Amino acid sequence: MPIPLEREKVILGRALEADVRVNDSKVSRQHATINTTVNENSGAVEYILKDLRSRSGTFLNGHQITESALQSGDKITIGEHILRFELLDEIDREYQQQIHRLLAHDDLTGLLSSRSFFSELRRESARARAEERPFCVLMMDVDFFKEVNDTYGHLTGSRTLEEIGACINTNVRSGDAAARFGGEEFAAFLLDAEITQALVAAERIRASVEQCDFSVIRQGRPAGKHKVTISIGVSSFPEDSHDPIELVEMADSALYRAKREGRNRVCAYRELTPEELGRQLPARRM
Repeated sequence: MPIPLEREKVILGRALEADVRVNDSKVSRQHATINTTVNENSGAVEYILKDLRSRSGTFLNGHQITESALQSGDKITIGEHILRFELLDEIDREYQQQIHRLLAHDDLTGLLSSRSFFSELRRESARARAEERPFCVLMMDVDFFKEVNDTYGHLTGSRTLEEIGACINTNVRSGDAAARFGGEEFAAFLLDAEITQALVAAERIRASVEQCDFSVIRQGRPAGKHKVTISIGVSSFPEDSHDPIELVEMADSALYRAKREGRNRVCAYRELTPEELGRQLPARRM
């Protein structure tokens, strides 16, 4: 598991937004950090492991620590997991970065993985706060996707997800980010977007999926076509929340309201104010 040491602080923990996520019930959401510092006397770069008052403790080479310097080859234990801290040479680092780039994207759709999505979302939300710029989060789920697998088989199901990923990617701007969360669930965040602009973009994605003829894979027979729809929930920064993880949860809540209200529709997390409804905003450029 690569540790992104190019950052000044790397968070290890169970939370989805952790830089190094350890999916273990004994691990705290934010369990420990690795901080990059420069020694004032020698000028050497040092890496400091610090426990964040975790429930089960942080162990370095078998000993519980509160804060300790790391050396190449050290073993970090959190919960039931052991992480080996390695300082790599340039060749090894490039190899690891290539592997990390592969892991950062969903291999079926080419969209971001959920971990990469949260990493990008955290960075962009911090920038939006600093620059006082809006952005919106979309959570999307394919309607009745199990029926696709049951009716046409898993090859068709996989191809359908791939083609839905293409529909989403075509309808977001180059500065935005789209991800597959796993299964038939997708997400996106839209930069410099007010809620009304995000609803227009979400509706464009919904309509694109509804209008698309998706491939049916038949072994030894001519390929056919089938139809699916998608439901989408939208939340907005800063009106709904300043916290990126809360924004994802709010968009997810709006998504399931769209499901309850009949599917194949777009729902915002909250009712729009008359001012928002009446505001004239330019369409976002693709």
